[in-house]
Amino acid sequence: MDAEAVRAALRGPAAAFWAAERLNEALGEPLPFGRPRVTAAAVGHLVRAGHLACLGGDADHPDVHPDQVEALARRRDLPVILDRHVPLGPDQAAVRLGVRRVDFDRMVDLGWITPTGAVEIDYKRQGGVTRVPLYSAQDVALLPVIRPEVDWRELRTVAPGRRSPLSALTPAPEGRDTVLMAGIARIAGVGRAAVANWRRRHPDFPAPTGGTTTHPEFDRPAAVAWLLAHDKITVPSGVPSARLCCARTARAESCGAGWMPRGWSWPSAPPPTTSSQAG
Repeated sequence: MDAEAVRAALRGPAAAFWAAERLNEALGEPLPFGRPRVTAAAVGHLVRAGHLACLGGDADHPDVHPDQVEALARRRDLPVILDRHVPLGPDQAAVRLGVRRVDFDRMVDLGWITPTGAVEIDYKRQGGVTRVPLYSAQDVALLPVIRPEVDWRELRTVAPGRRSPLSALTPAPEGRDTVLMAGIARIAGVGRAAVANWRRRHPDFPAPTGGTTTHPEFDRPAAVAWLLAHDKITVPSGVPSARLCCARTARAESCGAGWMPRGWSWPSAPPPTTSSQAG
């Protein structure tokens, strides 16, 4: 966006903190369970994604135009926009899923989700700079969809201090996170026959990586990517993206690509999806 054109055409800039609170209000105040607050740092990511124009101020928490914020707040797809462009730290990912931090850490140990980048946060009073992994909010939101074998209701209601229901599970060997056709059907919410039909009709359906002719095994990430690309599953958007609180160790000079936090590489967003089960 042309910041000068926006500045000239519209009224004066507003602080990122105000913009964050306006987006929180649009998501619902008070925010219900599973809806952590949008922060000023998230506004910076929305600027980087082109949804808002940077009108000056701190590059991590840029000034933006209130009219643009109001327009963004009115969008029905605001939760989707946040999930697509605002990455999550582990605490925020746990809140996004409605689980304890220890349970999310176990998901990471199991290899169910991997970081897409990292950010250095200066806690100052808590011991200085800490490197925190960042996760795609869309990947986090997809976990209950692509892991239907997990009792997510139990996981979300386990009492503090109790052993994680995931503790008995063992990580799959690297590159061996596989799923049977019945598992793909369960992920997509269809019968096994529908998956067999997709496999016959679509030449780009993932090839088996193991198993037998009768019970082939497929790479789970490849199967999930196919289901997303063909609109067989969607990224849940009922619960907006969790907040990202990040601080930079050095001040940026502009709102261009160079202001991204050190160590952060922007993840490519999964393709947008719509609900469809047709072959």
